[in-house]
Amino acid sequence: MKPVGILGGMGPEATILLMQKVLAAVPAQDDADHIPLIVHQNPAVPSRIAHLIEGTGESPAPALRRMAEDLRAAGARALAMPCNTAHAYKDVLADVGLPFLDMIELTTDRLSGRIGMLASPAVQRAGVFDGAFAARGLTPVWGDEGALLQIIRDVKAGRRDAKPLARIAQAMARACDHLLVACTELSLLTDALSGLPWTDSLDCLVDGIVDFARGGSA
Repeated sequence: MKPVGILGGMGPEATILLMQKVLAAVPAQDDADHIPLIVHQNPAVPSRIAHLIEGTGESPAPALRRMAEDLRAAGARALAMPCNTAHAYKDVLADVGLPFLDMIELTTDRLSGRIGMLASPAVQRAGVFDGAFAARGLTPVWGDEGALLQIIRDVKAGRRDAKPLARIAQAMARACDHLLVACTELSLLTDALSGLPWTDSLDCLVDGIVDFARGGSA
């Protein structure tokens, strides 16, 4: 199987969750049956929120580029990035020499109609999903950005309370056809979405990683 390089650390728990999901996606009988991952767990990547929302932080782009080059040197055959917001900087990976498993494209291929966006405000402001949604005729429905940002900050600080996300999701579900978990911090709280129609972009990326590693094309 082909090893996939993971640009991780954004945040660290979300990267670990990705690894767990990739592990669970393979009906392995032995160690060698699993997907080979080369993980660059770099929590020092500059804050995407500070750069895109607050306008105070440095761009994460140079750090992401260095990580991609490190992963290529380590033997990765493709790159994946389990952070929706960081896809705002994906152009810096274009000439690294490895295919990029684009979580945004992998996710939007599965959606239709009006999509309730459970995401960081930075995703909206950077237009991370705009092109993919327009190409597929999808309509985003955005929630309370302040409340969602606070939930994301809480998860990063080790505080997991699914109730606020459940309240937001239930309200949004009345105005849309489907919910999209478009922040991998929120992927840690999907128990809050029980009974609602939802897709997690992290799950879509997992499927893309497994497919590529087992011989598919990027």
